[in-house]
Amino acid sequence: MILNFEEKRPIISKEAFVAKNATVIGEVIIGKCSSIWYNVVLRGDIAPISIGNNTSVQDGSIVHCDVGIPTIIGNNVTIGHNVMLHACKIGDNSLIGIGAIVLNGAEVG
Repeated sequence: MILNFEEKRPIISKEAFVAKNATVIGEVIIGKCSSIWYNVVLRGDIAPISIGNNTSVQDGSIVHCDVGIPTIIGNNVTIGHNVMLHACKIGDNSLIGIGAIVLNGAEVG
């Protein structure tokens, strides 16, 4: 489900895959050849979420932000199943393992 939030709307590359039951809300950018898998929630309501190119956000993961603190995920990143990312930065070529929790202000990679 792709939803606007107020005036904020997702921008999704035509070359990206978004599973039918994933939820993408608000100010979210998804880059080329990236994949957003089943039951993922990307909620860019109070700050932006940016997902680079060739990045995979796997089943059941949740990505959120905080007031004035975006979540930025780089290129060639794998976000494992059931991961929680909140107002953090994940650098290029990183792997975030299954069930990991990365919170406000953390920078990985």
